[in-house]
Amino acid sequence: MMLHPVVARVTQRIVERSVPARADYLARMAQAAADHEGGPARQRLSCGNLAHGFAAAGADKPSLRGGNAGNIGIVTAYNDMLSAHQPMEQYPSLIRMAARNAGGSAQVAGGVPAMCDGVTQGRIGMELSLFSRDNIAMATAVSLSHDMFDAVLCLGVCDKIVPGLLIGALSFGHLPVIFVPAGPMPAGLSNKEKAAVRQRYAEGKATREELLDAEAASYHSPGTCTFYGTANSNQTMMEAMGLHMPGTAFVNPGTPLRDALTVAAAEQALRISKLGDDYRPLCETIDERAIVNAMVSLAATGGSTNHAIHLVAMARAAGVIIDWDDLDELSRVTPLIVRAYPNGSADINHFHAAGGIGFVLRELIDAGLVHADIPCVHGGDLRQQAMEPYLDGTALRWRDGPKQSLDTSVVRPVADPFDHEGGLRRVQGNLGRGIVKISAVAPEYRKIEAPARIFESQDDLLLAFKAGTLQGDLIAVIRGQGPRANGMPELHKLTPTLAAMQDRGQRVALLTDGRMSGASGKVLSAIHVTPEAADGGPISKLRDGDRIRIDAEAGTIDVDVAAAEWESRAVQHGDLRANRFGFGRELFAMMRAQVGTAEAGGSALFMDEDRSAR
Repeated sequence: MMLHPVVARVTQRIVERSVPARADYLARMAQAAADHEGGPARQRLSCGNLAHGFAAAGADKPSLRGGNAGNIGIVTAYNDMLSAHQPMEQYPSLIRMAARNAGGSAQVAGGVPAMCDGVTQGRIGMELSLFSRDNIAMATAVSLSHDMFDAVLCLGVCDKIVPGLLIGALSFGHLPVIFVPAGPMPAGLSNKEKAAVRQRYAEGKATREELLDAEAASYHSPGTCTFYGTANSNQTMMEAMGLHMPGTAFVNPGTPLRDALTVAAAEQALRISKLGDDYRPLCETIDERAIVNAMVSLAATGGSTNHAIHLVAMARAAGVIIDWDDLDELSRVTPLIVRAYPNGSADINHFHAAGGIGFVLRELIDAGLVHADIPCVHGGDLRQQAMEPYLDGTALRWRDGPKQSLDTSVVRPVADPFDHEGGLRRVQGNLGRGIVKISAVAPEYRKIEAPARIFESQDDLLLAFKAGTLQGDLIAVIRGQGPRANGMPELHKLTPTLAAMQDRGQRVALLTDGRMSGASGKVLSAIHVTPEAADGGPISKLRDGDRIRIDAEAGTIDVDVAAAEWESRAVQHGDLRANRFGFGRELFAMMRAQVGTAEAGGSALFMDEDRSAR
């Protein structure tokens, strides 16, 4: 199948834009690879260095001391509070066994923090969430800095964790890297039922005990949350970029198939190192084509808005420069072929059973919407990535998945999509640039003109709602929520309240320089608005009653204020002193001070030595 002309054009534009950064990155990776010629990486260490490196290696000591076999560095985000990562507790033992059986070895190179946005939603800790991604990237680099490793396995699933792991691993892009997830928890209380209880609670119609019962029935066991938010969007992107063993994303934890896939990842990591017979360094797997595949897969599945930020930073770490125009243009030619909550009623297990990511990739390949020729870590290309794993007795094998959707209410072919365009849009106008997720927003709610109600925090809006002062049509403006202001926390706590207002007949929307989560819902939300208020962006000039227009179809966000009045208005900065301390926020001042814009990836990492952003 010929590549779609828009996909080809956007890819070429990204290639041309990225020439200096990509060339610099690849030159650094080539030098690192050259430094690793002639045997395992550890052989270049001094005797004292090496002795430290294998001192606690037990049965692997002889191999690490004098052998020529590869050594896998495991970077793990395991903790037993985060349900998606709790199953990874035993992975290192399984990986070490698999590596030994394959003639190599494996060591836990280091651990990275893994906060749960589900626990911190609406809490102070959420102000550390976005910056935790950069912290994870740095922790990944620290973990791999010992130069003991010939290949890498990254154990992680959730929101900031997979992007952070990839950003950090790309600094070691001369090594092959495979991502190893844990899979989703089995289905519990349906997401639709859970959302209904949340909305009733916001309206004062359900008790806290009823709400807790619903939440506990939904989030009920080890594994990733089952809605199609940022964590599961991560897994879609890893498949679309070829960083998983095929079909790994949505196999449930604690199953023989899940363990077999983890073993296979360890074996393959050794096979694709410089010591193996099919060298596939990360720097070659992640290129402009892989990043385009990730953007298209997000659009086709109605993926998380958070990746309008994370994917930019991930690409930048590989020397690939993308922006929201690229995402918007690709989304407009990519049919929406998945309905999973919040874009539908199905959870991720239903999606997987209906055909899952393999069906989606095959449809996108056949439609010419993705690059099929990327060098995936499993040794093949993207068409092989779309295959389905299964156990033949105890042997892991792959086969072609279903040729047709097994449930067209959940996943459809490109020829018969839910919508002819994808789920993500860039909006721009005299209020700046932002992102809108329209896949869960009914067409009649995708355009609004209404007076502004200005708030400096989500709690202020919730108090106004409880006081009964949010009447009539309105656009709620919550500013001072960008990365420089307070770390850009998600404002997901607003979703039930805004939905309740819309359900009672009000025309409402949200405009913010903050984030919503991958579970952003049915209310029109223009988010990630840049320049942010803390940088003196236009959003900081808005006043109560200003007429704002948000048109997701046309891609515009504008305020109707006379030019002379607008020019004369002073920028209003909220009082952010309370956001500077407590819950560790004082330790992240350097990140708030030098973080880039949301469209540049919301990262504090990409700085030249002269301390100017590059």
